[in-house]
Amino acid sequence: QVQLVESGGGLVQAGGSLRLSCAASGRTVSVLAMGWFRQAPGKEREFVAAINWSGRGTHYSDSMKGRFTVTKDNAKNTVYLQMNSLKPEDTAVYYCAAQNGLGLYRDGYDYWGQGTQVTVSS
Repeated sequence: QVQLVESGGGLVQAGGSLRLSCAASGRTVSVLAMGWFRQAPGKEREFVAAINWSGRGTHYSDSMKGRFTVTKDNAKNTVYLQMNSLKPEDTAVYYCAAQNGLGLYRDGYDYWGQGTQVTVSS
């Protein structure tokens, strides 16, 4: 069983930055494929970014590419999402997810965190 706890959300002005953290327990992230998702009020959950088991492979949703960066620190068993040039439309609850696998995945995640709120003011 894998437990995931997100942190780092908050209120930021448009153009600002935030770094979200996802601390894992129960298994090491070095053997897990990890992803970030978000869900805005009244909208479906959408894929944000994925990172593979080694941390050397990443994949992003087109709308986040160039602004968001996903990284993994195996020593801290933590995955990060650095978000720059934030826009009001980035406002959402951001979720960390994990699954067994070696690749990059946009879906099929088995384990989810509770989410952290990100609010971007204009």
